[in-house]
Amino acid sequence: MVRRIVAGLAVVLVVMVLSFFLFFLGPSRPEYAICGDRNCTPDRLADIRTSLSLDKPVPEQFIEYFTGIATGREIHSGGFVKPCPAPCLGYSFVADEPVTQMILTRIPVTISVALGAMVIFSIVGVTTGAFAAIHRGTIWDKTLVSGSLILTSFPYYLVALLAAIYLTIQYSIFPRSSYTPLTENPFEWFKGLLLPWVVLGAVYATAYARYTRAAMVEALGEDFVRTARAKGLTVRRVHFRHALRAGLTSVVTILGLDLAGLLTGTVFTEQIFNVQGLGLLALNAVGTGDLPVIMGSVMYASFLLVALNIVVDIVYSFLDPRVRLG
Repeated sequence: MVRRIVAGLAVVLVVMVLSFFLFFLGPSRPEYAICGDRNCTPDRLADIRTSLSLDKPVPEQFIEYFTGIATGREIHSGGFVKPCPAPCLGYSFVADEPVTQMILTRIPVTISVALGAMVIFSIVGVTTGAFAAIHRGTIWDKTLVSGSLILTSFPYYLVALLAAIYLTIQYSIFPRSSYTPLTENPFEWFKGLLLPWVVLGAVYATAYARYTRAAMVEALGEDFVRTARAKGLTVRRVHFRHALRAGLTSVVTILGLDLAGLLTGTVFTEQIFNVQGLGLLALNAVGTGDLPVIMGSVMYASFLLVALNIVVDIVYSFLDPRVRLG
């Protein structure tokens, strides 16, 4: 595990370096994002470049940026010196706020959406897939597989948009979606995110039903399952203690990757259901050329993906005794 953690940190470091060169040394002109249409004279643009240290040599910019992540630094902007404590990801060119604070403000929203949806699609998807695998070839199996394929064939944004229109606006089956901090009002937090959870969970559950079914059907044909049956174990114990447990290893891999993707932002969900998470923050930053926010979002996503991959490896050893971390 120590080797895996060190390797993961190395991956994050490589992503950080590549992101710096791709975003900060590309053809973009961040001074225009700050200046906008107000008095963008050549002198004003030159002052902005100087305040952002864009006039310094590239190695100096590189060292200054990554030193700030570890120890913090001071940001010079508009004649003012702004403190930026570690981990300093700079100040937003557009909002003129610390990027770290902007990301931390949006993280609870994205975590709430992602974890709520994950509970739904993991429970519904795995249960449905296991049921279909146990009844393989029956009408129940064919109905579940066909239904999941039909729902998956629709684009997610279309399903979410139709749900928002018909289930909240036209028929008021679900309350209007919004985000209220869990610590302020748990009931409003649950009510405001219920429809995004249901829609996102239902769409993802179709894929997990197929993953679970395929993995469990394969596991049911393994030697250790036939041995368990030969020992006289109950059908329930064979199916759920042995076959499903072994089949979940591949499902956990996909779950870890999907959860990392959801935790870095669900753009369509946030836009359609009006919840301001990390996805909208990064999307708006791309539209306005806000490079520090883009850079911070990329580093957050890379760290999260590496961390969840390590967690998945740990979970493997509990699900399948045949797996050994090396």
